[in-house]
Amino acid sequence: MSTLLTRAAQLEERGEPYALATVVSVVRPASTRRGDRAIVTPDGRLEGWVGGACSEPIVVQESLAALADGRHRLVRIGAAGEASADVVVRESTCASEGTVDVLIEPCMPAPLLAVCGESPAAITLARLAAEIGWRVATEVDPAADAVVVASMGRGDEETLATALQTNARYVGLVASARRASSVLATLREGGIGEESLARVHSPAGLDLGASGQEEIAVAILAQLVAWRHSSKAPDAPPAASHCCHEA
Repeated sequence: MSTLLTRAAQLEERGEPYALATVVSVVRPASTRRGDRAIVTPDGRLEGWVGGACSEPIVVQESLAALADGRHRLVRIGAAGEASADVVVRESTCASEGTVDVLIEPCMPAPLLAVCGESPAAITLARLAAEIGWRVATEVDPAADAVVVASMGRGDEETLATALQTNARYVGLVASARRASSVLATLREGGIGEESLARVHSPAGLDLGASGQEEIAVAILAQLVAWRHSSKAPDAPPAASHCCHEA
């Protein structure tokens, strides 16, 4: 079990999704016991034990479905039966009459936010984002879900151009309207197209009437949280699922 939990911690540290499958109920005969666990990665690899050939293929299928929709599910593997709103029933392919209930939890990585700059707004935003569980980088990362440029005129154009080359689904620029217009004009002259420039949120953050640098950071984080959870933002990453890793 400790090896499995170490593996889960490694996946989380690398920002890789996985599903945690836990046997929560067993009706004999069955080859597993309550508390057995396995990890399923997006490539369909299963590590751990939740039963043999009678259970593993079903657990893998349901785990991949859970990773796709981000929803927990309780799967009952045994004799044919009717599913309910709370339980997914899958018929076992084995002759055994045992029944196994498996809780499957999709564990999605927390969003990766790249905060670029050394301004008070950047420092505060990075700290607050980390406190709510987001992963934080201090420079543009190709894997970033969101990038906020808060360098206050120190290389804004270069940093923003780099951010627009990534697949980040939120790109924000902390700047006045005049400064933002100048930065975008420079990027436009440098050959960056209008479709890419339209991705830039500036001024970054919700209009909360913020004035100080720290308040601006709060406004930006509020916009990021709203963007992440909004049903109107289909490109936003799903909320992270916090799996329980205690043995």
